[in-house]
Amino acid sequence: MRSRTWFPDAIEGRTIVLRRHAAHNVAAFTRWYADPEVAHLTRYQEGPMRPDEVRRFFEARVAGTGSLALAIHLRDSDRLIGTCAFSQLDGDNGSALFHITIGEHDCWGRGYGTEATALMLEHAFGALGLHRVGLAVFAFNERAIRSYRKVGFVVEGRSREAIWRNGRFFDEIQMSILEHEWRERRGRILGLEPAGSAGPAELSASAGASTPAEVG
Repeated sequence: MRSRTWFPDAIEGRTIVLRRHAAHNVAAFTRWYADPEVAHLTRYQEGPMRPDEVRRFFEARVAGTGSLALAIHLRDSDRLIGTCAFSQLDGDNGSALFHITIGEHDCWGRGYGTEATALMLEHAFGALGLHRVGLAVFAFNERAIRSYRKVGFVVEGRSREAIWRNGRFFDEIQMSILEHEWRERRGRILGLEPAGSAGPAELSASAGASTPAEVG
C-alpha cells in the first residue's frame, strides 16, 4: 500500500464528502452511541455505550493510526452525519475490514451510507491497491445488508446464532468484495456510465438504501 494515500485529506462524492476526523467529533460519537437504536445495530454488547467507553473507542479506533477512519459530511451543508473506516489493513495480503455508522436518524434511508461505502471501496481498490474488503453485519440489520449487496458485497459465511438481541439469537454474517468484482461495477455505481446501463441489482452511489450502522 502506498503510504502517501493512506489517509486522504478528503474523498468527494456527489452528496457527501469524507474527511479525516477532528478531535471535537467525539461529541457526535458520544451522542450517536448513546442512542439505543444505533447501539442495537453496532454493538456486540446490549445497550448504549457510556461516555468514557466512547472516548476510549474514539481515541483508539478513530483518532489512532491503526485504522483509516473518515468522517461522513453532507456536501451541501458540511453537516457531520456518520463515520466509516478500514481496520485490520493487511498490506501483505491486500485486505481490510470495513465499518460504517450513519449516526443521524434523519439521514437513514437516503443513500448516504451507500455512497460512502462506494467511495471507500474506490479508495481501497485504487489508491490503496487492496485485493479484498470484508465486513461483518448482524443478520437483523437488513437495511445494511441490502446496501452492501448493491455495491457488490457477497455473503461468504455466517457465525450461527452469535448475537443475542431481543430475547433470541441471531447470526452474524460475513460479506466481502474482491478487486475485480468492484472493477466490473464501479462505473455504474459511481455514475461513470449511463444510468441505463445499470443492472437491476445496482444503483448509483447517491441513490437507494443507506447503511444506518454496522459492526464496529
